[in-house]
Amino acid sequence: MAKYILILALFINTNSWGQKLIDRDQITQSIHNVVKQQETDWNAGNIPGFMEGYWRSDSLTFIGSKGLTMGWQKTLDNYKKSYPDKATMGKLSLEIIKLDILSTEAAIMIGRFTLLREKDKPTGLFTLIWKKIDGKWLITSDQTCG
Repeated sequence: MAKYILILALFINTNSWGQKLIDRDQITQSIHNVVKQQETDWNAGNIPGFMEGYWRSDSLTFIGSKGLTMGWQKTLDNYKKSYPDKATMGKLSLEIIKLDILSTEAAIMIGRFTLLREKDKPTGLFTLIWKKIDGKWLITSDQTCG
C-alpha cells in the first residue's frame, strides 16, 4: 500500500512540475513578445507605443542616469525629452541575458540595450521587474545604466 501511495505522490509531483515548465515557457514567450514590440515601437519612433510595455501607474519606478523617476507619465515625459527625434532615438536592440520567472505573476530580467545612431553606439545594462497585471505582463520597475 505504501508503495502505491509513493507512486501516486511521484506522479502528482511530476505532473505539477511538468505543468510549471509549460507555464514557464508561456510566461517567457509572453514577456519576449512585449520586448519585441517595444523594439519595434522604438525603432518606428513611437515612444508612447514603447511605453505600453510599462505599468501605467504612478507607482512605476525608473532608475537611470538622472536618478529615480516615479510614475508612468513622468517616465514617458522623460523619454520624450531625452529622445526628441528618430536621430537621437537611433535603432534599439534589446538583448535578454537572463529571465527568471519568480511565479505565475512575477519575473525579473537582466538585459543589454544598444542604440545604433549615426555618430555613436550607446549601450548598457538593465534590470526589469515584470508583473502580470490585468492579464498582461508589464514592467513595474526599470533600472538602467549605461
